[in-house]
Amino acid sequence: MPSYLIPTSHSHEAEWRNESTQKPPKQAVYTANSNTTALLAQAHAQIATVWTGDFQQAKQLLAAIKKRLRTTKKTLPASHMLTADAFHRHRMQQAQQSRLLNMLAVEIQAHFQLNLPRAPDVSAALLDVYGTPNSQPFLLPLNQLLGFIGAHEWHKAGVYIDALQQTIHVPFGVFSPLRGEYLDLLMQAPLPAQCHTAFDIGTGSGILAALLAQRGIPQIIATDTNPRAIACAQANIQRLGLQHTITLQATDLFPTGQADLIVCNPPWLPAKPTSAIESALYDPDHTMLKGFLNGMAAHLTPQGEAWLILSDLAEHLHLRSADFLPQCFQQAGLQLIDTLHTRPTHAKAHDADNPLAFARQKETTFLYRLTPA
Repeated sequence: MPSYLIPTSHSHEAEWRNESTQKPPKQAVYTANSNTTALLAQAHAQIATVWTGDFQQAKQLLAAIKKRLRTTKKTLPASHMLTADAFHRHRMQQAQQSRLLNMLAVEIQAHFQLNLPRAPDVSAALLDVYGTPNSQPFLLPLNQLLGFIGAHEWHKAGVYIDALQQTIHVPFGVFSPLRGEYLDLLMQAPLPAQCHTAFDIGTGSGILAALLAQRGIPQIIATDTNPRAIACAQANIQRLGLQHTITLQATDLFPTGQADLIVCNPPWLPAKPTSAIESALYDPDHTMLKGFLNGMAAHLTPQGEAWLILSDLAEHLHLRSADFLPQCFQQAGLQLIDTLHTRPTHAKAHDADNPLAFARQKETTFLYRLTPA
């Protein structure tokens, strides 16, 4: 995660940590007493407020800032609602609000201690994120700290997967399979006639590899470039008792060799991620998608096939054309032999107040079965 040294009101520099790619504040000012208006004024001036008072009061102030920002948020003009401009404006508004919210920070002492009145023990949550305890204090946006705490609780509780009758545990920084509809597609698609080996490209939590093992494929290699994902998938595979079936490799896209089945669920939207966690959501210029399609044929056995899992949300947001995928298939020398599809069931798909509701309400998730032409 990015970190910087910034000047403070205590006549010394302090380390500033931020999970996003936002620029660091110009300065950090320590205080135990403030209000929403003053905090926002400093935030707009790129001055961070380091809270030294009651932790619960800090949470209340953060909630008040969020409410103020929601109240003043500009709505998108109706004329833009059917263009890619709506999506980019939405992301810009999110980025601006995130930058302002992240200007309210706390100081984390050595060994991830938060020494504020009525503060919870945050050491386990921060250890989950950073891995190694700190020896020197650092500043951390309160909004991100609360996110880390929430992610840690999700990591401990896990996500129950119906098809496995088991729970997958996912830490901060790894995509969580909360949207279950694409998992159902993977379980419904017919396997190739002779399917003894499989590759799971960009495995994340390891869920697709685990489901393929559940379907009886005896030898699976799962790949990822994210060290957190590799560690997460390894832990899940061990917990599920699948370590003799699934092998993990830290590599970009394909491992060496060939497989009877190759599956990939790449990021669905062609945009630039602004944080590590967004890398599972955004794929600039569909780089991973194109790499998967163009390299697939060389890694399939003669009778093998590949499954691409992808939403059409990008098409409804006008981020790619409807003929983009067919053209990619043709350019990669692939033929489409079947398509499975389903509609999303998550809350955003039915939220009429969501800024992108015009696209989310039309979204469909597809599983494309592909073979070399």
